Amino acid sequence: MESDGSSVTVRGRDGREVEAETRQPEAAPVGTRIDIVSDAICPWCYVGKRQLERALAVLAQEGMNFQVHWNPFQLNPDMPKEGRDRAAYRARKFGSAEKAAALDQRITEAAASVGLGFRTDLMTRTPNTIDAHRLIWFAGQNGDQDAAMEAVFKAYFIAGRDIGEHAVLVDCAAEAGLPRRQAAEFLAGDVAEAEMRAADRAAREAGVSGVPSFFLDGYGLFSGAMPAETIADAFRRGRDILLKQQDSAM
Repeated sequence: MESDGSSVTVRGRDGREVEAETRQPEAAPVGTRIDIVSDAICPWCYVGKRQLERALAVLAQEGMNFQVHWNPFQLNPDMPKEGRDRAAYRARKFGSAEKAAALDQRITEAAASVGLGFRTDLMTRTPNTIDAHRLIWFAGQNGDQDAAMEAVFKAYFIAGRDIGEHAVLVDCAAEAGLPRRQAAEFLAGDVAEAEMRAADRAAREAGVSGVPSFFLDGYGLFSGAMPAETIADAFRRGRDILLKQQDSAM
């Protein structure tokens, strides 16, 4: 499956079911925890990240601050560990090389609208993303998860690198400020792999059918790379509802 960036409904299930963390995070104030379900090879997730950043900057000026957490989803859960040739895989998946190229053009134009220079011409592999998700989880335990997510997106979409390779992911870890040796040792094992696969399954059970999908305190708000203004408004309204629910429960 590949998200097309359109809006779909995510129905109300507890967002904690899709969290990638294996340790209990510190409790966040009501209406401040954002969970994003995404895949590292989803172009709309990178575009959505830029739109979210713009929305959060606007909301911060209004005195509203949020904690962002990235959660795993695999667009291609049956992808072999070594990945596949991207051109051949996408031509088969979308029916022809021409259709795949048209989708790449659409994606590149959408990315350019938020300041991202996608280089689909450099992308030769469609990788298995389980280790990329493990690295992002690892960054969340030991450093800056958002920086790791940015580095992985950048490596794939801007530099056209194979993020299924550990050497590439170690470079991403270093760019995010994590120690290279520690990241390499982590990736060489299988810590958190079962948790990433379980979180992927839980996301689907929670109603996620397209990514990026956004949750506020576990409540599904929307899916897709929405404009920053739409995102900001969704979080304003969602936060107001949660605060009113908290007040009524007191």
